[in-house]
Amino acid sequence: MPAAKTCARLSGILFLSYFLGVAPIRADTHALLSTIEVRAQKEDLSGQATSGSEGIVSGQRLASVPLSRPAEALEMVPGLIVTQHAGDGKANQYFLRGFNLDHGTDFATWVGGVPVNMPTHAHGQGYTDLNFLIPELVDRIRFRKGPYFAAEGDFSSAGVARIDYLRRMDGPLALVTAGQNAYARTLLADSPKFAQGHLLYALELFHNDGPWVVPENYRKVNGVLRYSQGSGDDGFAVTGMAYRGRWTSTDQLAQRAIDDGRVGRYGTLDDSTGGETFRYSLSAEWARRVENSQSTASIWGLRSGLDLWSNFQYCLNDYALTGTCATGDQFKQSERRVAGGFSVAQTYFSRWAGMEVANAFGVDARIDRIDPVGLQRTRRRETWSTVREDRVTQRSLSFWLQNETRWSDWFRTQIGARGDSYDFTVDARLAANSGQAADRMLTPKVALILEPWQRTEVYLNYGQGFHSNDARGTTIRVDPSDGVTPVAPVSPLVRTTGYEAGLRSEPLRGWQTTLALWQLNMASELLFVGDAGTTEASRPSRRYGVEWSNFYAASSWLSLDADFAWSHARFSDSAAEGSHIPGAVATTANFGVTVDHLGPWFGALRFRYIGPRPLNESNSVRSGASALTNLRVGYRIDSRLQLVLEVFNVFDREVNDIEYWYDSQLPGERTAVSDRHVHSAEPRTARLTLSWRF
Repeated sequence: MPAAKTCARLSGILFLSYFLGVAPIRADTHALLSTIEVRAQKEDLSGQATSGSEGIVSGQRLASVPLSRPAEALEMVPGLIVTQHAGDGKANQYFLRGFNLDHGTDFATWVGGVPVNMPTHAHGQGYTDLNFLIPELVDRIRFRKGPYFAAEGDFSSAGVARIDYLRRMDGPLALVTAGQNAYARTLLADSPKFAQGHLLYALELFHNDGPWVVPENYRKVNGVLRYSQGSGDDGFAVTGMAYRGRWTSTDQLAQRAIDDGRVGRYGTLDDSTGGETFRYSLSAEWARRVENSQSTASIWGLRSGLDLWSNFQYCLNDYALTGTCATGDQFKQSERRVAGGFSVAQTYFSRWAGMEVANAFGVDARIDRIDPVGLQRTRRRETWSTVREDRVTQRSLSFWLQNETRWSDWFRTQIGARGDSYDFTVDARLAANSGQAADRMLTPKVALILEPWQRTEVYLNYGQGFHSNDARGTTIRVDPSDGVTPVAPVSPLVRTTGYEAGLRSEPLRGWQTTLALWQLNMASELLFVGDAGTTEASRPSRRYGVEWSNFYAASSWLSLDADFAWSHARFSDSAAEGSHIPGAVATTANFGVTVDHLGPWFGALRFRYIGPRPLNESNSVRSGASALTNLRVGYRIDSRLQLVLEVFNVFDREVNDIEYWYDSQLPGERTAVSDRHVHSAEPRTARLTLSWRF
């Protein structure tokens, strides 16, 4: 291609814009990346992707990596880090693009057509508990980052992951895992033919004590039942999921208590914290593909609950109220929820003036009834006072549309918009905090995609998005702890604005690489509040950064992957306390080596790095870095039987999963102390799995 022509095409980036679609234009004229023939391959999205930071992780690739927790499946999303600051039965802590996402705010997650994020949750806005996920059933994870996609709504400003389960397995699977610290897991799954389709079922039983001085005694029962016919593009599936779990938690510890020998790294300052949770869901998905259109529809319902006992400040509030530490600062967050929703979408494919065009539109709706959602003061899980208890109904209705046009064999655009309408009704125990609130938001999406040369695509994205705030915060008028102190309500919906330039290419056969330069502005930040373990609305912010993701199939038996992410996160207004955003990780890296078809042997080695981050606004206190290495080695005894050894934290590094900076008061201390509060990563741990396909 002549240099002048290439430059002319690239210069169009400066003048055009783009948006994402649900269904790409079907074109055979673009240059396809070569197929990679390895078991754990990275799926090719050329001609389909609409940004440099979206992709697909196949279930086959996921099955090749060691996972210490189910939610770590999301670490296959480049730049996303999954940790924990309390018991493993609780939702994980997530980090991405300069966000401490807490338990899921600003990253939307779906499993089997059902949203996982919980708005107006007892513990935190957007709470995302993935402990019900069964990795062996995952068909694929499709991820997108940034507010550029009209089909994605609440909580998706940093990104979204849609996890779909298999419709049909290769054969029956029986799996038994045993490991240190009383780790035990069994799984039975199959998908026999039934009527004109397949009936997928799975039952998982789990127990783990962890390395903690007080055994975690995490027990869960988990099941999936799915009937399906056809495929995801042309067929239907009905899925039921059920999960129950209970555990004792070792929460984050004040560093000074570790330093003075009061407690060890794996000890606790309150041996009665922990939780109980359940989640039951039923969903149906339908799709029909004909020559010139694609139709999809889904409907879902769920019932869930949580009782969570935590103690992050030990005696601070008790000293303030009583002058003693007889009761302590343990508190209970609880909720019972019934929720449901639906989505419908339609795409029409046609030709305008010889150009391929896809026009799409969709409608989404959701209702959550949380009855009740409460916060109580407790001692050893016994309630002694109620801070607040509310009944909340939250409704949303959304409409989106988009147009995708292929203007030539090297240039296409997508333009769209999304409109969201929310209303909240809060019936509070304290009448002053009862009321109704509503908000509306229109968010445009624009993008362009260039194919300037073979096996390369260039993207430029712009889009606005949002996250909803806790409904209780939209009607609050007084502090529920004293019933007097005035409190300002928060905005129901918070706007975000994102920009991104990306590249997807295959510079060498077998090496797929993507690069994304991004920026995200947010009208109001959410910050962690140590005394309640929740978040609150705060100052506006700006983040920008770069992500570089690589996958290389070196041979039929060896593949390599490497992801790097760097971000810069600051509050965008001025304040005396400083402009740094606590918990915003600047640097992450994830490296992997996967081996397969090496005789009967297979395995993977993975390295994960989390860089230091500010713990307060002035950046005067910073966390340490964390680097962990995990190993998976397997041997196929025969075509049906295999043995797998997994070793987590191979080099037994003493690092922290999480660090916070806030005030707490230990028994015997005269005043509150600002200190680092940490939750240690688990030491070197081994697990052995025997699986049989019968």
